[in-house]
Amino acid sequence: MRIIADMHVHTVASGHAYSTVNELARAARRKRLEAFAVTDHGPALPGGPHLYHFGAMRFIPERICGVRVLKGVEANIIGPGGELDMPESYLARLEFVMVGFHDGCGFDGRGMASNTDAVLRAIENPRVRAVAHSGNPEFPVDLEALVKGAAATGTALEINNSSFSMSRRGSRPNCEFLAELVAQHGALLVVGSDAHIAQGVGEFDDAVAVLAKTGIAAEQVVNSSYDRLMEFLGLEEAPAPGYRRS
Repeated sequence: MRIIADMHVHTVASGHAYSTVNELARAARRKRLEAFAVTDHGPALPGGPHLYHFGAMRFIPERICGVRVLKGVEANIIGPGGELDMPESYLARLEFVMVGFHDGCGFDGRGMASNTDAVLRAIENPRVRAVAHSGNPEFPVDLEALVKGAAATGTALEINNSSFSMSRRGSRPNCEFLAELVAQHGALLVVGSDAHIAQGVGEFDDAVAVLAKTGIAAEQVVNSSYDRLMEFLGLEEAPAPGYRRS
């Protein structure tokens, strides 16, 4: 399965990442990606960008180095009702909204039941298109309930490549179980590198291996096709010159 877009990438604006948008675009071009999503952390994360960063994303060109740049966010779930650290007026300006739990954002140590309820409430928001790294054992959720909820709302669940190596230790068994449940219930997936530097853009090997092991169909992976991705995001456009749609 070919992944044509990296849907989880951070810039220097996240406060703990090390590449600019232009550097990420050049890396995506070298990896022959057709698109990538800038998903800097929401403002609740310590050291994260100011809210105005997301309003100013309109200044980023639609394409850099021929690669489609999707303006997005990895918003933080900060409340038991699925509240996010981004107001609706800002979410509405973005092309891709992914949500998740992070340390230091006010939702630490709540337990599985509370975590599950919060994320299920968050994905009821139609602007939320994906849930980041749900296999993180530091924020346990009822994965079967999450998959069923995601299938009902059309929300994609992320298989995060960094969760198998440098981030969120202990995630692999949960990620593999999540993929099995997605295959069983016909939910949608999105693959992301979670790159925090340009060299990490387009690194998907561990995530793709899990998809192959669990028999996930390409049709379930929203970023395995440019057309499928644009349809999932509700965006209509032609591909860049020189690229063949996957």
